[in-house]
Amino acid sequence: MRICREGLESAIAQALIAALNAELSERYPEDDSANHFRLNRHEVAPGRGAFLVAYGEGVPIGCGAVRRIEAGVAELKRMYVAPAMRGRGVGRALLAALEAEARQLGVTRLVLETGPRQPEAIALYEREGFVHIKAFGEYENHPLSVFMGKDL
Repeated sequence: MRICREGLESAIAQALIAALNAELSERYPEDDSANHFRLNRHEVAPGRGAFLVAYGEGVPIGCGAVRRIEAGVAELKRMYVAPAMRGRGVGRALLAALEAEARQLGVTRLVLETGPRQPEAIALYEREGFVHIKAFGEYENHPLSVFMGKDL
Protein backbone atom coordinates (compact mmCIF):
# COMPACT_ATOMS: atom_id res chain seq x y z
CA MET A 1 0.00 0.00 0.00
CA ARG A 2 1.13 3.52 -0.81
CA ILE A 3 -0.31 6.71 0.71
CA CYS A 4 0.29 10.08 -0.90
CA ARG A 5 -1.09 13.59 -1.23
CA GLU A 6 -3.70 14.15 -3.89
CA GLY A 7 -5.42 17.33 -5.05
CA LEU A 8 -8.92 17.61 -3.62
CA GLU A 9 -10.30 18.52 -7.03
CA SER A 10 -8.60 15.62 -8.83
CA ALA A 11 -10.72 12.93 -10.47
CA ILE A 12 -9.35 10.36 -8.00
CA ALA A 13 -10.28 12.44 -4.95
CA GLN A 14 -13.70 13.26 -6.36
CA ALA A 15 -14.45 9.60 -7.09
CA LEU A 16 -13.52 8.55 -3.54
CA ILE A 17 -15.56 11.39 -2.02
CA ALA A 18 -18.53 10.48 -4.22
CA ALA A 19 -18.32 6.87 -2.99
CA LEU A 20 -18.17 8.11 0.61
CA ASN A 21 -21.16 10.40 0.06
CA ALA A 22 -23.16 7.55 -1.50
CA GLU A 23 -22.44 5.34 1.51
CA LEU A 24 -23.38 8.12 3.94
CA SER A 25 -26.65 8.66 2.06
CA GLU A 26 -27.49 4.98 2.48
CA ARG A 27 -26.68 4.99 6.19
CA TYR A 28 -28.38 8.32 6.89
CA PRO A 29 -31.34 8.67 4.49
CA GLU A 30 -33.18 11.19 6.71
CA ASP A 31 -31.63 14.32 5.21
CA ASP A 32 -29.05 13.70 2.54
CA SER A 33 -27.62 17.22 2.55
CA ALA A 34 -26.99 17.19 6.30
CA ASN A 35 -24.52 14.33 5.97
CA HIS A 36 -22.07 15.90 3.53
CA PHE A 37 -20.11 18.53 5.37
CA ARG A 38 -17.87 20.74 3.32
CA LEU A 39 -14.17 20.54 2.68
CA ASN A 40 -12.50 23.14 0.49
CA ARG A 41 -9.23 22.82 -1.39
CA HIS A 42 -7.67 25.77 0.46
CA GLU A 43 -8.26 23.93 3.77
CA VAL A 44 -6.02 21.07 2.67
CA ALA A 45 -3.38 23.19 0.95
CA PRO A 46 0.24 22.75 2.08
CA GLY A 47 0.75 24.46 5.43
CA ARG A 48 -2.96 24.25 6.31
CA GLY A 49 -3.80 20.58 5.87
CA ALA A 50 -3.62 17.61 3.52
CA PHE A 51 -5.82 15.29 1.48
CA LEU A 52 -4.33 11.80 1.27
CA VAL A 53 -5.18 8.82 -0.91
CA ALA A 54 -4.27 5.21 -0.18
CA TYR A 55 -3.40 3.05 -3.18
CA GLY A 56 -3.33 -0.72 -3.30
CA GLU A 57 -1.68 -2.21 -6.38
CA GLY A 58 -1.94 1.19 -8.05
CA VAL A 59 -5.69 1.49 -7.45
CA PRO A 60 -7.15 4.17 -5.11
CA ILE A 61 -8.69 2.33 -2.14
CA GLY A 62 -9.20 5.03 0.49
CA CYS A 63 -8.80 8.64 1.47
CA GLY A 64 -8.79 11.08 4.33
CA ALA A 65 -8.04 14.69 5.09
CA VAL A 66 -6.76 16.82 7.91
CA ARG A 67 -7.43 20.56 8.18
CA ARG A 68 -6.18 22.94 10.83
CA ILE A 69 -9.17 24.63 12.48
CA GLU A 70 -7.43 26.70 15.15
CA ALA A 71 -4.01 27.06 16.75
CA GLY A 72 -2.84 23.59 17.75
CA VAL A 73 -6.06 21.83 16.66
CA ALA A 74 -6.86 20.04 13.42
CA GLU A 75 -9.88 18.09 12.25
CA LEU A 76 -9.96 14.77 10.41
CA LYS A 77 -12.33 14.81 7.45
CA ARG A 78 -13.59 12.56 4.66
CA MET A 79 -12.11 9.30 5.95
CA TYR A 80 -13.14 6.49 3.63
CA VAL A 81 -11.99 3.00 2.71
CA ALA A 82 -13.54 1.09 -0.18
CA PRO A 83 -15.79 -1.66 1.24
CA ALA A 84 -13.80 -4.48 -0.42
CA MET A 85 -10.62 -3.23 1.30
CA ARG A 86 -11.96 -2.87 4.82
CA GLY A 87 -10.46 -4.95 7.61
CA ARG A 88 -7.00 -4.90 5.99
CA GLY A 89 -5.43 -2.02 7.91
CA VAL A 90 -6.06 0.67 5.29
CA GLY A 91 -7.98 2.91 7.69
CA ARG A 92 -5.32 2.53 10.37
CA ALA A 93 -2.56 3.39 7.87
CA LEU A 94 -4.47 6.44 6.60
CA LEU A 95 -5.08 7.59 10.16
CA ALA A 96 -1.38 7.26 11.02
CA ALA A 97 -0.41 9.23 7.90
CA LEU A 98 -2.93 11.96 8.72
CA GLU A 99 -1.61 12.16 12.30
CA ALA A 100 1.91 12.59 10.88
CA GLU A 101 0.65 15.40 8.61
CA ALA A 102 -1.00 17.05 11.62
CA ARG A 103 2.22 16.91 13.63
CA GLN A 104 4.05 18.58 10.73
CA LEU A 105 1.48 21.39 10.96
CA GLY A 106 2.33 21.85 14.63
CA VAL A 107 -0.98 20.38 15.76
CA THR A 108 -1.21 18.86 19.23
CA ARG A 109 -4.87 17.80 19.16
CA LEU A 110 -7.01 16.09 16.54
CA VAL A 111 -10.81 16.16 16.56
CA LEU A 112 -13.37 14.52 14.31
CA GLU A 113 -17.06 14.10 13.70
CA THR A 114 -18.57 10.79 12.64
CA GLY A 115 -21.96 9.18 13.00
CA PRO A 116 -23.60 6.58 15.23
CA ARG A 117 -24.37 4.37 12.21
CA GLN A 118 -20.66 3.98 11.48
CA PRO A 119 -19.66 1.61 14.30
CA GLU A 120 -16.61 0.35 12.42
CA ALA A 121 -15.25 3.90 12.15
CA ILE A 122 -15.93 4.58 15.83
CA ALA A 123 -14.18 1.32 16.77
CA LEU A 124 -11.13 2.25 14.65
CA TYR A 125 -10.87 5.67 16.27
CA GLU A 126 -11.26 4.22 19.77
CA ARG A 127 -8.56 1.60 19.08
CA GLU A 128 -6.25 4.39 17.94
CA GLY A 129 -6.73 6.43 21.13
CA PHE A 130 -9.60 8.77 20.32
CA VAL A 131 -12.13 9.48 23.06
CA HIS A 132 -15.61 10.98 22.96
CA ILE A 133 -15.65 14.77 23.35
CA LYS A 134 -18.21 17.59 23.40
CA ALA A 135 -19.74 18.83 20.17
CA PHE A 136 -17.86 21.40 18.09
CA GLY A 137 -18.01 23.46 14.93
CA GLU A 138 -20.54 23.27 12.16
CA TYR A 139 -21.84 19.92 13.46
CA GLU A 140 -22.67 21.15 16.95
CA ASN A 141 -26.44 20.89 16.56
CA HIS A 142 -26.49 17.92 14.22
CA PRO A 143 -28.46 15.11 15.93
CA LEU A 144 -26.64 12.28 14.15
CA SER A 145 -23.10 13.26 15.10
CA VAL A 146 -20.54 11.61 17.34
CA PHE A 147 -17.54 13.72 18.38
CA MET A 148 -14.10 12.35 19.19
CA GLY A 149 -10.66 13.76 19.93
CA LYS A 150 -7.08 12.74 20.60
CA ASP A 151 -4.02 14.51 21.93
CA LEU A 152 -0.94 13.90 19.79
